[in-house]
Amino acid sequence: MIVTWSYKERNTFIQRLDPRARIIFMLTAILAIIQTWDFRVLIFWFALAMTAYVLAKLTWQETRRFWMVVLPIITLLVTITALTGRGGEEAYQATHPLFTLPLWGDHVFTISAEQLVFAACQFIRMVTMATFGLLIPFTIHPAHYGVTFKGLGMSDKFAVATDLAFRLVPTVAKDFQTTLDAQRARGYELERKGAGLFQQIRNLAPLVVPVTIGTILSGEDIIDAMDLRAFGAKPKRTWIVELHYEPRDYILIAAGVLLLVATTVAKLLGYIHFWVPSWLIHG
Repeated sequence: MIVTWSYKERNTFIQRLDPRARIIFMLTAILAIIQTWDFRVLIFWFALAMTAYVLAKLTWQETRRFWMVVLPIITLLVTITALTGRGGEEAYQATHPLFTLPLWGDHVFTISAEQLVFAACQFIRMVTMATFGLLIPFTIHPAHYGVTFKGLGMSDKFAVATDLAFRLVPTVAKDFQTTLDAQRARGYELERKGAGLFQQIRNLAPLVVPVTIGTILSGEDIIDAMDLRAFGAKPKRTWIVELHYEPRDYILIAAGVLLLVATTVAKLLGYIHFWVPSWLIHG
């Protein structure tokens, strides 16, 4: 069975926007964000992403699993960046040490103002892009995926493939939970007492095998159903759902393009650059 993300019809301002316009704006926002390490510009995009999140009226209960996976990964990457100073070569050259800690021999551990600001920028960038991406599966109606990607200029085959790709993760997660419940009902204990890490990984075999086979069989069923409906035939196909741009959608697309162009021009002219607060440097 093909399932979807936790979509709920709320009739919010975000949901009333055309999904094609939202995807275009998200892409322009990401392209603008990855161009800069200026903390002030990143704060603007972060505030914009949080505003969209609030307007979408998503709850913590709905997005909790997403953030519980994403935030630890982002925090780990940012912590490694802050401690090692790696990755900041493209943003800054000179450094202003805030404190040093002697280690062994001549080795000294140093944290600079640039390292802290770069790590903060990295955290803001990742969270902002994750928030923009989160809004897509949680606010677009599942029945609109295919027609949305088709409306963005993709072929029918690519649009349907992208539609199925969006549904893959929740479908596999649902199958995994169903299989886990079935195995537990038969007395199988996944978290056995005293089992080490590698033993717990081996204990997943009775779950991974049926879920993998079930996913392959479901894919075969989808292929057979599409073949029976002559999918891929040369005549132009039609879609049940039709999307129409409204004036607000054109405004959103124009805003995204203008912000992207403005960011690119400002970057080329040197107005946007790696910025460190003076109070952090001078204490």
